[in-house]
Amino acid sequence: MSDPFPAWLLPALAAVTVFTVMFSIGLGIAPRELLLVWRRPGLMLKALLAVLVLVPTIAWAVCLALDLPRAVAVGIMLMAIAPGAPLALQRSLGAGGHHGFAPTLQITVAVMAVVSMPLSVAVINIVYDTHASISPLQLMKQVMMVQLLPLAIGVATGRWLPRAAGWLRPRLGVLGKALLALLVLYVAFAFRQDLARAGTGMVLAMALVTLGALALGHALGGPDPATRTPVAIVSAARNPGLALLTATLNAAPATVTAVIPVYIFVSAITMLPYILWRGRRGPRIA
Repeated sequence: MSDPFPAWLLPALAAVTVFTVMFSIGLGIAPRELLLVWRRPGLMLKALLAVLVLVPTIAWAVCLALDLPRAVAVGIMLMAIAPGAPLALQRSLGAGGHHGFAPTLQITVAVMAVVSMPLSVAVINIVYDTHASISPLQLMKQVMMVQLLPLAIGVATGRWLPRAAGWLRPRLGVLGKALLALLVLYVAFAFRQDLARAGTGMVLAMALVTLGALALGHALGGPDPATRTPVAIVSAARNPGLALLTATLNAAPATVTAVIPVYIFVSAITMLPYILWRGRRGPRIA
């Protein structure tokens, strides 16, 4: 059965959803909070180590241990090397993440992806005998348009138009949640066949990588729940936009790209208990 919706609808809906969510979050961020975080650079460096290096290492070890088919392993690795999921910031703040640390971590990870992903793709080429590549310029364009621009507009609006920001923020918050729910339903429908065909080994690997990333981020995020929670969530939530961009630019087989939507769902379900648990703890930072 063919998809009754036009091909442009999914990327358009995803773009509107992410822009709305990031803009709404930006409205509530005070610029001074972003700068204060860098008084503790050691914590940020440990977080970057977890997100950019250790999570891909966990993914490689899991794929090797489960002896997954090459296409499935490459698809999982593409997700593992793609950090900075835009909606991870919303999850981090909703689960009690600090309003200065969580956005700063998200911004830093997104910018670092421009450097880390080309290097990680080169490693994947060696390990799996592939021939992929990705331009830092292409990555920067994606990161800027999807994450940094709407967040910056929100921060600027909150700084220079506080009354407008106060009126907009709750309304955009509701709209963002509604759009996110609609996006989830649409993705479930659009990729229903890929989800139905997902094998047990593939699903197990995705769940194990997500759990490993959560545990690693939780351990390296410091004793404070307001920093520990964002590091765990940002470590586990990978960026499907960057993974799909890499796959598309390199004409990856359908067996590779089909892994990405399955990973999104398995990872989201695996993360949910942790997010709910951490959400019950009040934010705190030293």
